[in-house]
Amino acid sequence: MAQLENLEKPRNNSIKKDAASERKLNLLQRLFFPEILKALGYTFKQMFKPRVTMEYPEVTWDPPAIFRGRPVLVEDNGQERCVACGLCARACPPLAISMQASETEDPKERYPTFFEINMLRCIYCGLCEEVCPEEAIVMSKDYDITFNSREEAIYDKSRLLKSKEELKERLDYLREYRNRQFGQFWNFPEENNIHAVRPRDENWETGLSLVDMLEEKKAGEADQASSN
Repeated sequence: MAQLENLEKPRNNSIKKDAASERKLNLLQRLFFPEILKALGYTFKQMFKPRVTMEYPEVTWDPPAIFRGRPVLVEDNGQERCVACGLCARACPPLAISMQASETEDPKERYPTFFEINMLRCIYCGLCEEVCPEEAIVMSKDYDITFNSREEAIYDKSRLLKSKEELKERLDYLREYRNRQFGQFWNFPEENNIHAVRPRDENWETGLSLVDMLEEKKAGEADQASSN
């Protein structure tokens, strides 16, 4: 039976000069001059390259449309799109969103009397944007957010509202992103509803699944083609 090795004792001791894995260094290598010269050469080489650092805050960064910045409410024709359904508050992982709903005589029937987001809790996950049926809350490009107190970090409706013209780039991106999955049926015609971006016509059947609706649509197109 082979005798077990002493695992606590290292096989190659770097302190010993005759260790098998110890690399032999000459005088220059032991003084580290070659490595210092290599580092200085790399530094001087980078000094003459074009600068890529932005002189913030004089020069600000313009994020792309996919960027998830501060969540905001979409203002459409002078009023918010939000119908205070509460889905964003339920989907928010850190419970940063709170609202209170009230009824109105407008076609959308409901609106939030107050809508608040605690920006100290917000983690910019974008789940509120994903679950919103009215596309009323979206992630903006705002990333420079500072507060002097905890009270200033609570954004009310007046600080959250932004016109849909300002958010056009993000809204267009969301439409393209969602149509990759639902473009065959969900084409987001905004003219069908004042606030919602999904169609709500008289023939809307909520009991049908997406597959059933696609089948009905194909059957209707086939009937129309055969009649023509």
